[in-house]
Amino acid sequence: MKAYWIAHVDVADAEQYTQYTSRAPAAFAKFGGRFLARGGRSIALEGGPARARNVVIEFDSYEQAVACYESAEYQVARAHREGVAQAHIIIVEGVV
Repeated sequence: MKAYWIAHVDVADAEQYTQYTSRAPAAFAKFGGRFLARGGRSIALEGGPARARNVVIEFDSYEQAVACYESAEYQVARAHREGVAQAHIIIVEGVV
């Protein structure tokens, strides 16, 4: 069953954030992740203001999505996001 990373991100330092965005896609690819939404227009209809960036990444399974997050490759990328962006990331299992 497919699973999805849903990330809401506010970026404080766009230049430094590119250090994250240049590294993270390799981890996503290794675990079969496919971007369904990355940035682009958004509107918050409930629950507060929209974040600057909203990202949805599809994986073939919940296990792959979790393994990607826990991978050494992603953790290296994530370290470059620390201090330059605030992220709220969840993994949710899809429906049949």
